[in-house]
Amino acid sequence: MDEPLPILMESSMMIAWDYLERTGELGDPDIASRVLMDSIEGLVRKGERRKLMLSNKAIDAYKRYRADHALALVS
Repeated sequence: MDEPLPILMESSMMIAWDYLERTGELGDPDIASRVLMDSIEGLVRKGERRKLMLSNKAIDAYKRYRADHALALVS
């Protein structure tokens, strides 16, 4: 049975958030929530409905965002 989209998105967000928090990679909560949700929303709009795929892709997107912005500060 498929979860309603708002529940699916919230669950995916919480999985990603909890992972980043446990690993110490969660930076600014406002930025993290925006990047994670933008990633999840974009994937859902493309038809992705697998909760763990949404979470993992959101984590990857956040890690890329942090790496890109860390490089920008160094340059």
